[in-house]
Amino acid sequence: MSVEVVTFGCRLNSFESEVIRRQAATAEVADLVVVNTCAVTAEAVRQARQAIRKLRRERPEAHIVVTGCAAQTDPRMFASMPEVDRVLGNEEKVDAASWRETGATFARGSGVSAEEKIAVNDIFSVRETAAHLIDGFDDRVRAFVQVQNGCDHRCTFCIIPYGRGNSRSVPMGEVVAQIRRLVERGYREVVLSGVDLTSYGQHLPGAPKLGALVKQVLKHVPELARLRLSSIDSVEADRDLLDALAGDARLMPHLHLSLQAGDDLVLKRMKRRHARADAIEFCAQVRRLRPDVVFGGDIIAGFPTETEDMFARSLDLVDECGLTFLHVFPFSPRPGTPAAKMPPVKREIVKDRARRLRVKGEAALHAHLQSQIGAPHRLLIEQAGTDHAIGRTEHFTLAKLDAPATPGAIVGVTITGHDDRQLLAVA
Repeated sequence: MSVEVVTFGCRLNSFESEVIRRQAATAEVADLVVVNTCAVTAEAVRQARQAIRKLRRERPEAHIVVTGCAAQTDPRMFASMPEVDRVLGNEEKVDAASWRETGATFARGSGVSAEEKIAVNDIFSVRETAAHLIDGFDDRVRAFVQVQNGCDHRCTFCIIPYGRGNSRSVPMGEVVAQIRRLVERGYREVVLSGVDLTSYGQHLPGAPKLGALVKQVLKHVPELARLRLSSIDSVEADRDLLDALAGDARLMPHLHLSLQAGDDLVLKRMKRRHARADAIEFCAQVRRLRPDVVFGGDIIAGFPTETEDMFARSLDLVDECGLTFLHVFPFSPRPGTPAAKMPPVKREIVKDRARRLRVKGEAALHAHLQSQIGAPHRLLIEQAGTDHAIGRTEHFTLAKLDAPATPGAIVGVTITGHDDRQLLAVA
């Protein structure tokens, strides 16, 4: 029984791909390829369509199912592709019954119309997120645990709420049970993942916040070596979360921030809930609590109406916040969003601003790598060769060890240098 899952996009998709693999295998869907798509940019959708066509050429007899955010927001586009046999929505893709029905449909072998290929529910009708308890993650040494899904905010550039629905969270007890199970299976690091992670708990009884969840995990799973957070919105970071970051070394000193811009007017037009000064103060506050913290950030280049002066404030934000890892997104208009109707910046200017941001990001990464020479770290080993190993530091910085080590092991090392891409280390 062959189940292949091709994943695009975020860490939450990575988690859900493991759920898909297990649900499809249990349903005994034969010779299956699932493409789990992302809708965050037009380029992400283009790449998914390209991958589908390539997969059909390589696997002419396989059943190809398309799911994920792009399938949720535009199911008919994928259903119209002759290479695609079925389209599942984001809720359907993690539902065992959907895979049983899909397997039965394929077994019947009769041709279906484009409309009949589609099994996509109204995502805004979904009110709960189930805890999908899985034993492990194929070919990974860290586990992603979905604790939240959806988003109640409506940033003017973002299509994701239409792919994920409104915010909903997994109860704390179920999250703790999932993590305990993964640790018992040998995982040393767990990443808490969600679409809007810092909105965790607002619709649960008692409205617990993300900080409370983090403290419960650290308290009730003492064997967990490392806990990491996916992208957070700094304006929603609560006191308990900051206390945990300051007080427990097992919560990794690496925060990736959803910043998007450094100019207040652009942030307002994006309908973000923070100002430039808020982002700068948050980074300073966290550094006072955890001096070794490293920040990453998402920044959009060329948002509609962005002038050169506005863009300069996004460039400056890299230094003001002390960002190390930059995720740069050239603005991509998504149909149906307010930003798609705003006066656009010329495409060549958008591309140039994205390039300048990436150059800034490369300089920031270089400075970080340089600053780590001589520092002690503990690497979580991800890959092993005959004479070396590759792992990640507490800051999620890639490092190459000059000796073999077992994947999943945590090894104490000293940093001896870097090659502008990764640290070089000795045990």
